[in-house]
Amino acid sequence: MEHQMNGQSLLYGASALYEYGGNLYVNMTNQCPNRCQFCLRQNSSGSLYANNLWYQGGEPSKEEFWDQLQRRDLNRYPEIVFCGYGEPACRWDDMMWLCDRIRGQGSHFIRVNTNGLANLITGRNAALELDSRVDAVSISLNASTPEGYNAICHSSFGLEALPAILRFTATAVFNVPHVRMTVVSTMPKAEQDACRQLAESVGADFFVREYIPQ
Repeated sequence: MEHQMNGQSLLYGASALYEYGGNLYVNMTNQCPNRCQFCLRQNSSGSLYANNLWYQGGEPSKEEFWDQLQRRDLNRYPEIVFCGYGEPACRWDDMMWLCDRIRGQGSHFIRVNTNGLANLITGRNAALELDSRVDAVSISLNASTPEGYNAICHSSFGLEALPAILRFTATAVFNVPHVRMTVVSTMPKAEQDACRQLAESVGADFFVREYIPQ
């Protein structure tokens, strides 16, 4: 199910790997337990990063991802970033498997972009498994209260979501060298400040990222 579109190798109709800002991104999955109001998924199959990120008729296996990664010169990239049009933690075990293989190829910097719900998705303390596998984790913190988070993200985990995100982050900071929680720049200043306090309370760095409308 591999073909080319605009010079990009596609699996299952979508870009399995794509480049942005000099880094290599691994588009792990369509799946996500959230339905965030601001998410690109609600309105498009692609983004400014790649023409098509939506898998059709299945998702690549971990072996197919690894085959694609082996076709690249990984030394070209400052970072290899696991993300996805969905939530990469929905394929947590496959992602950890790939991290191990990348680690076996050299000292590549690996980052995971996540909503921080891996513990609820996997049913275990997943952040412990990041140790020695991942160099950085970036966690989307979209509100400062469980009620606010659920109103924006419409999580399948309801009011359990934000507390679980904070627990995941608190564990990650002891197992990953660089951990940050992020919010979008359109968030009101008072809410940004409240989110900053939450991030600092669990030992994470805090970053306000630019919101880019599509």
